[in-house]
Amino acid sequence: MSIKMKNTITGASDLFSSWYRRLNFLVIITFILLFAGYSGTVWGGDHSSLSDQSPSGSSLVVVMVSAVLVLMILAAGVLAAAKRIKVPFAVALVFAGFAVAQLAPYGPDILQSFVGYKFTPEVFLYVFLPTLIFETAFNMDTRELRDNIFPITTLAIPGLLLSTAIIGLLISTLTHIELPAAMLLGAILSIIDHVAVGALLKQVGAPKRLMILMEGESLFSEVTLIVAAHILFGMAFAGHITSGSVLSGVVKFFIVSAGGISVGVLVALVTGFILSKVDDNPLIELSLIIVLAYMSFFILEHYFHVSGVLATASAGIIMGGWGRSKISPSVRKLLEEVWEYLAYLANAFIFLLLGLQINLPSLVKSLPVLVWVIPAMLLARGVIVYGLIPIVCRLPNTFKIDLRYQTVMYWGSMRGGIAIAMLLSLGAFKYTETFVAVITGVVLFTLLVQGLSIKKLVTMLGLDKPSLADRLAQLESVFSAKKHALARIPELRIGGLFSSSIADSLFTKCKSGMDDIQSELEGLRLEKLDKEREVQLIFFRSFAEEKTIYYEMFSKEHLTESAYRNLTYSIDIQIDVLRYQGTLPEVSLHFMREKRRERFLNGLLTSVLPLRFLSERLHATRTAMEYELVWGRYQASIRVLISLNKIIKHTPGRAEVIEEVCKTYYRWNESARERIDAIAEQFPEFVSSMQQRLSERMLIHAEREAIEEHERNGTLSHSVAKSILKRLAEEIHQLRGRVTGKLEVSPYELLNKVQFFQNVNKEGFAKIAERLRSCTVPAGNAIIRQGDTGDSMYFIVRGVVRTSFEDGDEERDMGTMMAGDFFGEIALLERCTRTATCRAVTPCALYELTRKDFEIIIATNPSIYAAVYKTGQERAAGLDNNSSKS
Repeated sequence: MSIKMKNTITGASDLFSSWYRRLNFLVIITFILLFAGYSGTVWGGDHSSLSDQSPSGSSLVVVMVSAVLVLMILAAGVLAAAKRIKVPFAVALVFAGFAVAQLAPYGPDILQSFVGYKFTPEVFLYVFLPTLIFETAFNMDTRELRDNIFPITTLAIPGLLLSTAIIGLLISTLTHIELPAAMLLGAILSIIDHVAVGALLKQVGAPKRLMILMEGESLFSEVTLIVAAHILFGMAFAGHITSGSVLSGVVKFFIVSAGGISVGVLVALVTGFILSKVDDNPLIELSLIIVLAYMSFFILEHYFHVSGVLATASAGIIMGGWGRSKISPSVRKLLEEVWEYLAYLANAFIFLLLGLQINLPSLVKSLPVLVWVIPAMLLARGVIVYGLIPIVCRLPNTFKIDLRYQTVMYWGSMRGGIAIAMLLSLGAFKYTETFVAVITGVVLFTLLVQGLSIKKLVTMLGLDKPSLADRLAQLESVFSAKKHALARIPELRIGGLFSSSIADSLFTKCKSGMDDIQSELEGLRLEKLDKEREVQLIFFRSFAEEKTIYYEMFSKEHLTESAYRNLTYSIDIQIDVLRYQGTLPEVSLHFMREKRRERFLNGLLTSVLPLRFLSERLHATRTAMEYELVWGRYQASIRVLISLNKIIKHTPGRAEVIEEVCKTYYRWNESARERIDAIAEQFPEFVSSMQQRLSERMLIHAEREAIEEHERNGTLSHSVAKSILKRLAEEIHQLRGRVTGKLEVSPYELLNKVQFFQNVNKEGFAKIAERLRSCTVPAGNAIIRQGDTGDSMYFIVRGVVRTSFEDGDEERDMGTMMAGDFFGEIALLERCTRTATCRAVTPCALYELTRKDFEIIIATNPSIYAAVYKTGQERAAGLDNNSSKS
């Protein structure tokens, strides 16, 4: 098969796969809309909201599918046009919807029927909003959200309430609208629409932190609006404000918020647990996550009347952080594509429907109110952004928000469909028609005036430019790519397909581009970087690469989920400490708090006889985990060092700075290697088994890559390749995890090392082995402590144990013991407290023998008692001599 034919087949396959996925998305959206259409609770009991003709049965299905297809065609066409004329997509959609509405009377009947659809709050709240909230929350950086939680919640709760009061008071004073109704209008107009904001900020290339601030505010403020709007609607309907209604509203706010967050987190945790049991099944995993997004919103909002917004947002944040590693690596890309496409459809449908519903006569009629509402809204937004944020940023552990960010947060506060949907969902009252027209006018103002000017504002403030770190990374990557291309030019000469003049021209072009990049890099370093800052940036770059390496190891089953989480968490800690304290933490992999917690748990389990087996399992698991961690750090540090050395080779002028980072990674690499060697020395069977499983996994991955290559080339049919890949995936699945059983040591191995057991006959050997209980102890843990009561002695199989004696405030080392030695015999023989402390210097494998079992053994082997008693007397005498010398 020719290369051209192979490429044609591959391209056709990719195209078919792409359109097949889009067809699935169309089916999903259509199904959701049909479900909403048939549900009386969503559509108010009939289908009049869908169409003036109220189609039923099969005609309803045809109309709904046709509507979805028309909306998709319009959205695709508008997207292409918006990119060409460089207009925000949301603005172009509203224009397109309005234009279609005006041209519909002159078009075919299906277009007129389509334009007859009404923008109902149920469709927005139960079909589109869960998709957009979950997609935003799932892709939200939880660390950035945590760092900015104070300003976000300040804008979302007190900020929204303050804005409500300002707008309400101004409108009631300047217009004929009563105060309760004006406050309701103020609340609805105080919320920024994360649908409009998210679409706009992504298109103009706003910084990540700015997007977190605005999207976070919009998500959290929606629940405040829902509660406040229902309270104010009751007041507007009654025509007065009471203290009781305000108090009940505050109580309801906390109940609704706490209920939404709690249930959202719980449902996400349950979904994550189920996903962890599903192995690489896109259909099941994708279905579970889509159900999670809609179930967390629909059930809570409709049946339990708590915040579906916060439930879906909480579920999305949990799944985007903790739950992301529960999703099979091969499914993650598909999942991101699905949610990106669903969010695109939801955005497009919302703004198209908004355009379709624009009523020019009503807008003109509302102008006397609108001319006061817009200035009041802008004034209120300015007060909360420029007034509250500087105050919040003075709180402890809160980071300053640049004035440029504040300016974009002020002018970029779009209003959208949620404002109209919220008003319509409250029910009819005397201002409903007026408020719909006013809110529509405000939405059009924010989209047409603010939306069309926000890109220029972002550009003018310099927020569309990448950060210094991203700029350096970009230049380094382009330089590396050009250097790689330069190295391929000799192949053109050898192949004879190009003339020497063309090759020379390409060589000159690449070399010139590299020289330009080199000059730009040097200019950035001289103008904007000192040595300390450049070292930090290189560390951040290396940490990002390290996290990518860890995920690659996890996706290939080389790391367990717990090890992957620990390693990435350690990177996050290092990033935070370096960013905010300017130094690296002393401990990068193991934290004292974790060690103290493990020691406490180990002591608790050891003290309860029936639970001692759990203590042994904990020791074995911890040793296996430690090996995984140091092995992962060792492999990652090697790859980071290779990458850093390439940068030194490409940019020799930065060698001094990069070598400083290399020193740290060399130290981490050496430390990890030493720990691997120590564990291998203490537990050779365990390490050998882990290495054996690793090598087998690597071979299977190589086979899988070869099969995938054959499938792409067309030399292997899809069905055959799928069958082979499924078998290989099952083999990898069987080879994942840890082999903690290899940390257990055979009693016979121990008995051969202990001198006074060597003369025992074979039958007695077996009886003694039955009485021994195995355990493992991590390095640094105390096995027995001076002064504690005890009735067991211990035999060392592997590892090093140090004995120490406390005499007053002074602690003395008494020596070390290794494999074949035993300790703890004095307390066992004389029924007294422990006379010394024995602590594991390295990870140790031990066997424990209790007094009861010891008495059974010596009944048939009295020589063992004599040997143990003699050793105990000698050690006791040694302790007495040391005590008398002090």
